[in-house]
Amino acid sequence: MLSKIQYISQGSTIQQQIDNITSVLEGGCKWIQLRFKNATSEEFLETAKKVKILCKKHDAIFIINDNVELVKEIDADGVHLGLTDSTIKEARNIIGFDKIIGGTANTLDDVLRRISEKCDYIGLGPYRFTRTKEKLSPILGLDGFQEIMNHIHLSGNHIPLYAIGGIEIDDIPEIVNTGIYGVALSGILTNKKNTKEIITQLNHITYANA
Repeated sequence: MLSKIQYISQGSTIQQQIDNITSVLEGGCKWIQLRFKNATSEEFLETAKKVKILCKKHDAIFIINDNVELVKEIDADGVHLGLTDSTIKEARNIIGFDKIIGGTANTLDDVLRRISEKCDYIGLGPYRFTRTKEKLSPILGLDGFQEIMNHIHLSGNHIPLYAIGGIEIDDIPEIVNTGIYGVALSGILTNKKNTKEIITQLNHITYANA
């Protein structure tokens, strides 16, 4: 069973990335997606190796954003692919069927495409405006999420969908009530002193409203 809470990492340096990820793991998060957009190849590799060790220590899933070759090189748990990144098929050919492959979606057509590509989970968003991502797709909001989830339920598909994009704690009960499987979070888990309390609260919300 996939964790219902994903942490998408933040940090402009290796140390910031490691510090933020360590804090979230120590707080009880069981899914890390390493996102380090402005890093050099060497910095990304160094960070990924360190994060893999941390995730293994905390029995957490370790996903790398975009970089399929790096997943293969360090034997991470999987990769998350944007709509303009490698295809699911290309990624499968590189890392095989025992790895997790997630895909981004912004519309119902994107979701159906991802399902047909047989990815393992879908990151659906953005829910609202967020500064985490530079080239933001059209905002879905709660109504957009509900409309897409209604179509997915009627089609009989059961792939886990994660809400993403500017989500705050108070948003999560309504988001989960749409049928969304879980949430992918960044800002509300980065550099928080009470990370453990927040993650405990998030787990209670997501599982209680499932």
